[in-house]
Amino acid sequence: MKEKGALKTARIPIKVQPQALQPKPAWIRVRIPTGEKFQAVRTLLREEKLHTVCEEAACPNIGECFSGGTATFMILGDRCTRRCPFCDVGHGLPDPVDPQEPQRLARSIRRLGLRFVVVTSVDRDDLRDGGAGHFVACIQAIRAASPATRVEILVPDFRGRLETALELLSQAPPQVFNHNLETVPRLYPSVRPGADYGHSLHLLRSFKALHPSVATKSGLMLGLGETLEEVRAVMADLRAHGVEMLTLGQYLQPSLHHLPVTHYWAPEVFEQLGEDARRLGFSQVASGPLVRSSYHAESQATGAPLTL
Repeated sequence: MKEKGALKTARIPIKVQPQALQPKPAWIRVRIPTGEKFQAVRTLLREEKLHTVCEEAACPNIGECFSGGTATFMILGDRCTRRCPFCDVGHGLPDPVDPQEPQRLARSIRRLGLRFVVVTSVDRDDLRDGGAGHFVACIQAIRAASPATRVEILVPDFRGRLETALELLSQAPPQVFNHNLETVPRLYPSVRPGADYGHSLHLLRSFKALHPSVATKSGLMLGLGETLEEVRAVMADLRAHGVEMLTLGQYLQPSLHHLPVTHYWAPEVFEQLGEDARRLGFSQVASGPLVRSSYHAESQATGAPLTL
């Protein structure tokens, strides 16, 4: 069974007290997704039995991205082995790894004519390699079907499997290696149970040491109770671990049974944090209320100007 909402968050160490959703400020509101291109992308995904984090995590930018013919593909199923209370992806015992998924993914990317793709996954703590081998199979299939397509992977932390995962991923390094810290270290017990701040930083630094030419990237959600000083400290930690690209966005509460929004940061705050990040030396920064880890990923990867 795929657990969502109250079922998903019932067994985490720090319990979530259900709270009514706060009214969103004007700068958070987005249009309801519609249009032929949006429907065409959804239809293709259903035909190929593929998942996207856009749908599973209820991303507010799904209309813009699907209408533009892009999506962040989520491999290894739609059930995560962890119960992070900020995330709307379902929890449960995953299905066995589908060996045909890389080919279906590559075929869909070719049909959509994508120049740049982001591939992410649920956490698969049930697998010896954490799913790293399946990432490699997907990258290889994409490159065989669409040699000009550039690939960004947004990976889980591979905790307890780091050495194996890094060895496997070295078989087919992507153009961009992304792993999100999500929040400040003080909030990890309540926001990322099962994860470790120091381990995530070590993952980013270790991959960069093995593949200096591959851009490394990470992202944070704001509005979970962090201070701006803590955000700036995390940005400094990321730079100290060789991370070059950064995303900062507003956390949005998916349901009554997820962590509540403690504060909606104004666009001006995101602009200032973006300036602070660039001063720290990040080569590419996307900072805004509706920014998500994969939002405008192609522009970030190519160094094109970002319009947020």
